[in-house]
Amino acid sequence: MLVWAVHGAGLSVGELVAGRDGARELLSGFLSPDLSGEFLATIGGAIVQTTQISLAGLLLAAIVGMPFAVLLARNVEAPAPVRGAVRLSAAFLRGVPDLLWALLFVAMIGPGPAAGALAVALHGAGMLAKLGAEQLEAVKPGPIEALRLVGANRTSVALLGVVPEARANLASLLLYQWECNVRTSTVLGFVGAGGIGQELAVSLTLFRYDELSTLVLAVLALILAVDLLSRLIRRRLGAVA
Repeated sequence: MLVWAVHGAGLSVGELVAGRDGARELLSGFLSPDLSGEFLATIGGAIVQTTQISLAGLLLAAIVGMPFAVLLARNVEAPAPVRGAVRLSAAFLRGVPDLLWALLFVAMIGPGPAAGALAVALHGAGMLAKLGAEQLEAVKPGPIEALRLVGANRTSVALLGVVPEARANLASLLLYQWECNVRTSTVLGFVGAGGIGQELAVSLTLFRYDELSTLVLAVLALILAVDLLSRLIRRRLGAVA
């Protein structure tokens, strides 16, 4: 099966050797990044916009995805028809790739960061619903059973037992989703959804490899900064050792 997959994908050493001239030109541009003040200012604005897209998408995704997660969790015991409808909705949201969501919103409202934020939000809501429900189902059953024994209803069990027990892991999940949003926002810029990805698409299309090198370094710096900040916050919340 692996041999079949490699053959079908067209992978071969000969193809790589044939592309050596293009690789040499690309590497040459990467070794001389554009560090002019004007271009760095453009990159700074694009990074800010990418961060805004990722955070706005996270906010909207949490507003939709977290209530979905509570309704999906088995230990909350939401009515079966409600759980079924929520499961189907969440599967649809995450089943449509974020890139396709971006294309749809660019066609609806035009290119720009709003299309990117909405695309990130819808796909993220589906992911948060699924992964959040798993975190809620993993809490210790003792406190939940105690609430039920004293006569607590489903809403009380969810709000006073299940969610508080999982709050650190839910916060960690939201931070992880933010990291994913930053990476996704970068890619969505290639279809006109704003942010630094749009600058990457322009530089790549015009073969400005020196600018492309600077943009790639900026993306890496942004992702590393978000990863570090996320880890610090998770450690503060007690979600990591």
